[in-house]
Amino acid sequence: VGKGKPAEEKPRGDTMSAEAADREAATSSRPCTPPQTSWFEFLLEEALLETHLKKPCPDPPPVQLIVQFLEQASKPSVNEQNQVQPPPDNKRNRILKLLALKVAAHLKWDLDVLEKSLSVPVLNMLLNELLCISKVPPGTKHVDVDLSSLPPTTAMAILLYNRWAIRTIVQSSFPVKQVKPGPPQLSLKEQAADSILVLEAALKLNKDLYVHTIRTLDLLAMEPGMVNGETESSTAGLKISTEEMQCQVCYDLGAVYFQQGSTNASVYENAKEKFFRTKELISKIGSSSLHCTIDEKRLAGYCQACGVLTSSSNSTSQQSTPYSQIHCCMRCGNYQLVKIFLEDNLTLSLPVQFRQSVLRELLQKTQQGNDALDEICFRICTCNTVCDVMQGRAIGIQFNQLFLKPNKEKIDFLLEVCTRSINLEHASESLKRKMAAFLKNMCLSLEDLQLVFMISSHELFITLLKDDERKLLIDQMRKRSPRINLCTKPVTSFYDIPASASVNIGQLEHQLILSVDPWRIRQILIELHGMTSERQFWTISSKWEVPNVYGGVILGIKDNLTRDLVYILMAKGLHCSAIKDFVHAKQLFAACLELVTEFSPKLRQVMLNEMLLLDIYTHEAGAGVSGERPPSDLISRVRGYLEMRVPDIPLRQVVAEECVAFMLNWRENEYLTMQVPLLLVQTNPYVKLGQLLAATCKELPGPKESRRTAKDLWEVVVQICSVSNQHKRGNDGRVSLIKHRESTLGIMYRYEPLVLTTILSLFVKLHNVREDIVNDIAAEHISIWPSTIPNLQSVDFEAVAVTVKELVSYALTINSNNHFWLIIQADIYFATNQYSAALHYYLQAGAVCSDFFNKMVPPDVYTDQVIKRMIKCCSLLNCHTQVAILCQFLREIDYKTAFKALQEQNSHDAMDSYYDYIWDVTILEYLTYLHHKRGETDKRQIAIKAIGQTELNASNPEEVLQLAAQRRKKKFLQAMAKLYF
Repeated sequence: VGKGKPAEEKPRGDTMSAEAADREAATSSRPCTPPQTSWFEFLLEEALLETHLKKPCPDPPPVQLIVQFLEQASKPSVNEQNQVQPPPDNKRNRILKLLALKVAAHLKWDLDVLEKSLSVPVLNMLLNELLCISKVPPGTKHVDVDLSSLPPTTAMAILLYNRWAIRTIVQSSFPVKQVKPGPPQLSLKEQAADSILVLEAALKLNKDLYVHTIRTLDLLAMEPGMVNGETESSTAGLKISTEEMQCQVCYDLGAVYFQQGSTNASVYENAKEKFFRTKELISKIGSSSLHCTIDEKRLAGYCQACGVLTSSSNSTSQQSTPYSQIHCCMRCGNYQLVKIFLEDNLTLSLPVQFRQSVLRELLQKTQQGNDALDEICFRICTCNTVCDVMQGRAIGIQFNQLFLKPNKEKIDFLLEVCTRSINLEHASESLKRKMAAFLKNMCLSLEDLQLVFMISSHELFITLLKDDERKLLIDQMRKRSPRINLCTKPVTSFYDIPASASVNIGQLEHQLILSVDPWRIRQILIELHGMTSERQFWTISSKWEVPNVYGGVILGIKDNLTRDLVYILMAKGLHCSAIKDFVHAKQLFAACLELVTEFSPKLRQVMLNEMLLLDIYTHEAGAGVSGERPPSDLISRVRGYLEMRVPDIPLRQVVAEECVAFMLNWRENEYLTMQVPLLLVQTNPYVKLGQLLAATCKELPGPKESRRTAKDLWEVVVQICSVSNQHKRGNDGRVSLIKHRESTLGIMYRYEPLVLTTILSLFVKLHNVREDIVNDIAAEHISIWPSTIPNLQSVDFEAVAVTVKELVSYALTINSNNHFWLIIQADIYFATNQYSAALHYYLQAGAVCSDFFNKMVPPDVYTDQVIKRMIKCCSLLNCHTQVAILCQFLREIDYKTAFKALQEQNSHDAMDSYYDYIWDVTILEYLTYLHHKRGETDKRQIAIKAIGQTELNASNPEEVLQLAAQRRKKKFLQAMAKLYF
């Protein structure tokens, strides 16, 4: 192809240099770049286009060919008078347009590819040519065309055009500079509504569509009579399945709806529906579809945004993402965001730009006067900063501004964020170095040495920095240039003070407070006592509390180190037990026991008692929850404690309480009633109360002659509840006896059902004995208790009432399905005029014992007294139709109350909607008469319809009438439950 002379024809001398020879060889061996194929060559050779497009890297590329073909086809002509004329409709131009369509067909009409490389006018011209060749008459309004009646390729051409139209509108709304400027898109925006209607109609199509290929376009170029049948059949062109078409259309519609949502927020619901439908279709057809090209990351972003922008209650899946939770908090004005940001510091699911935008929005609100957000701004800024540090980004200026005045609380939170943002077990060395560098820089930037020590003594700091790094940091801080001080008196640098041991003491004390490792605690105390002998280190934390009964013995230890160690081990063990950290509590108690065994038998027994209590707590919080009995060894140790008679041993009241309660919980009634030593019963009030409870439970239910123990228990509890026996009650008498340990009733806070039932029964009876009581509370076994109290004025009934409420609340946390306890709770609400709450519990009691009213409620649950109270609740709530229906539930129907209720016209319930639940014909007849008298024709017809049901016919067998009543009871109670639950 080259134009130069052949190499052999070039003149060469015999004396050619080596450099010239190499240059000649290189020139002759260099491959020539083939010239770019010109557009007109495709006009001259029909098969050239397909050959060209099949090349791996065709030059010019397909999209450039489209531009060239359409550019040449649309060139205006000039006539003899030099006037510009529109492009002529000749064979050349028609072939050029056809070639452009063939190239687009080769690209499978992928709008993503076409939009990326073609300007809006060129693509508009291309798609208009597609419409034209697909037999869509020019000027036809697509919205008026029935897509289902068109040939598949024609329908697909219309869809392509309208998809492109709304995509272009969406794209033009983005604030970006146009790469290929074109005329304003006014006409497209004007037809946006029509295009949306066309695409919505396309979603109703239930047939596969076909798009033109190079082959079908070639056929269309021939005589129409030869090809009309094939192009209009369902087999011409490239098949696009219904799901693929709907998926792409849903996505495009979702995008345009989302764009319109900025001016009409309700449209976001439509966008959400379309995007979620797109996700469903993608999961059905697969993401590797040839004809459905959707950016799934962008789709996920759209879905997430729609979940935030719409407030529908069914978007629970969206609410589970941190992004949606934050938006929900911001929208509702609930700024509990710190927890979400803290958790995200580990997962890193939130984009950094989003985190910064939330902070900017909160800062803006603080500038507008919302000072309550200052603390939240600092905390979120701290979370963002630590996140930036771990990802290697620079620390923003906002953190430095908010950290201008650091204090202990800010440093505490910063250290908490750092600790929770790095998983030391799995973190890379790079991540650890970044965090260590950040903490070092924080130390160097702080002036207050106490704040520096908070960081340098923190466990995370010690873990991340080696000893030599920490020493180097100290040296750096010593060498810091002193800041200018306007005071005339020179300030001595802290690091110049020789007694630097105080720094180490402060650090060690901080570690002592944090540590729960007995060995480490011992080592720290040894170091501290080696530094100074003047301090009592058991006093450094106000939260180290040891019961007074033990304090005197421990503080009497002469050796200072031993005294501090015993006190701190016991205090930390008791604290761990209180927060249910039983593992560390056991380690601390075991170390303390080993220590005191060497020198104090008295303290040894104290520790054995505390370890027994700890084992009881451990079992009740662990295996005991599932009903597993305690090991026999533990039961033996409890018995041993109760029978222990070692003099001068300091005893905590709670240990005896818990031991007796433990025996009651695990039904060791035989021991409590028969085997416990008599002397123990006479000297230990807890054992006596436990014995009486066990004996009473053992005899339930029994004959009246065997209720002597119940009377004895009654007398003991009445004596405890007497005002003269109450210890320091404070000014307010409403103190729960259960929580008043000195009252010996602490053992009643248990979870053994029979014990709870017995205690509840006793206190309910004691509550009912009160003279001014109007509404009695019902309970099981209430008849076993005496009915009178000799000295009624001595009983603190206010405290009894509070105790009953707390007891039933506690019992329901143990078993919320005990219908007798639910009835007690309902009676309490009824007695205190809380009628809606009372109905809730009356209905719940019936529901739990009848499979949500699918079975009959047992008559011992819904007694006449309970039904009458439900009737009164409904009456006082002005639900008079409910009153009339409940009157049927009584053993003897209360017509007087029912008729009186139905006469009320100001009813707050569903009134005539409840008539289907009435089975008593007399009440229905009265309703018919009442509505006729009032001229209420519609309601009278409803009553007549209800009374006319065949199953209510008085001639029916009793079984049929009973079945009809039961069915209506069930439906009514279920309707009431839905109303009050």
